Amino acid sequence: MVKRMDLKSCLSQFKDYTELRVQDNRTRNLMLANGNMMDNSFNSKSGLSARVYKRGAWGFASDPVINASTVQTIIAKATENANFLDSRKHLGLPELPSRPGTSDIDYSSGKPAIGHKEQVEFVREFEAYMSKKKDVVSSVVVLNTLEMEKQLITSEGSHTFSMLPRMLMYFTLTIRKNNETIELLDTMGGLGQFQDFLGDIEKLYPRIDRLYEDLMLKADGVYPDAGVHDVILDARLAGVLAHEAIGHTVEADMVMGGSIAEHYLDREVASPLVNMVDFAHTALGVRCPVPMYIDDEGVEANDVVLIENGILKSFLHNKVSAMHFGVEPTGNARAYNYDDEPLIRMRNTAFLPGKSKLEDMIASIEHGYYFTRFSNGQADSTSEFMFGIPFGYEITNGKLGRAVRDTTIAGVAFDMLKTVTMISDDMSWSSEGMCGKKQMIPVGMGGPAIKCRINIGGR
Repeated sequence: MVKRMDLKSCLSQFKDYTELRVQDNRTRNLMLANGNMMDNSFNSKSGLSARVYKRGAWGFASDPVINASTVQTIIAKATENANFLDSRKHLGLPELPSRPGTSDIDYSSGKPAIGHKEQVEFVREFEAYMSKKKDVVSSVVVLNTLEMEKQLITSEGSHTFSMLPRMLMYFTLTIRKNNETIELLDTMGGLGQFQDFLGDIEKLYPRIDRLYEDLMLKADGVYPDAGVHDVILDARLAGVLAHEAIGHTVEADMVMGGSIAEHYLDREVASPLVNMVDFAHTALGVRCPVPMYIDDEGVEANDVVLIENGILKSFLHNKVSAMHFGVEPTGNARAYNYDDEPLIRMRNTAFLPGKSKLEDMIASIEHGYYFTRFSNGQADSTSEFMFGIPFGYEITNGKLGRAVRDTTIAGVAFDMLKTVTMISDDMSWSSEGMCGKKQMIPVGMGGPAIKCRINIGGR
């Protein structure tokens, strides 16, 4: 852990608009495959950076050495870089919009820490329980922890400290049945440290049991019919759709680069039932998986209503894009490592709950599918998407039927969302994986189950 610095003492060195950030990212990875330890690593990346703005030109400098002398050096270097670029580009842009804020947030666990040896023993015991299941030919457990600690001060008066820990565990079972190899993955974790999630291992065995049961159902399952069908996307899939297919298209730098969302502001992009928000830190009275109070430009983070009653209402902004569009910055500038410059990134993106019950949504479908798990996916700036679906169920005459095997769903999100006819009244969050837009960053995704019409790839 990096010792907190008195960053306020550095303010006298700021000549222009300046951001000074000190950061330490600590990651640990454990991977056990079929009883063999494949990864057992720890990494700490720490340092400081300065960013200076001058009439539209940015200067940036960073250094892994954290002390007062280095602070002075990188501020001077960033200022020199900004002056050089300003002398060449002659952009002549005005001062950046400002909404400074302060915060001191530490989400370190209040529970006793669990040592590395005990974590390894936990993973071994967890994997051993998986491997004992009948017909299992492979069992893999991956444990990843991240502690992201930041200090930031700006020439506008923002100063903040945050300690955001995250623990994720991925576990995959593979069976051999009917001369076929079939696999399924599950994840758990979120905001917090190891001891917040994985204290009593026996309480987690039902998650393995459920994964195994789904895997056995999948082994006897069928491939869905190709084509456009009535489909219910479970909450986890809806969250991924919100992030990948909609969220990226409304990041203002993507809009400035040609995203389709540029042409849809204040226009209908979804059914009137659809509402979508990028939450800063709290959603419907509950803390989000990635709570942000001040972003990495020192801007107070606000919730951003993206879709309201089917109408696209806003984009996600940093200071530069806010100036370009003539709006306030939204607090969406985020950087992963100390030597990364902040980019416009999502925080906790979700569809809002509706009024329907899941059982009523299922009962409303004569022939269709209920998809409950996703594997991988991609989307582009046109809102076109494709996701892998490793598991789900047939729906026949309003009832769940046979399990569904690996398939894909695809479409254009701004078209598909117009077919939404029911949204469940519950909501769940996930923070599995990292968003990889130029630099990795933790994000939260959430939502209810949604009923829509979507194109299925079949076998």
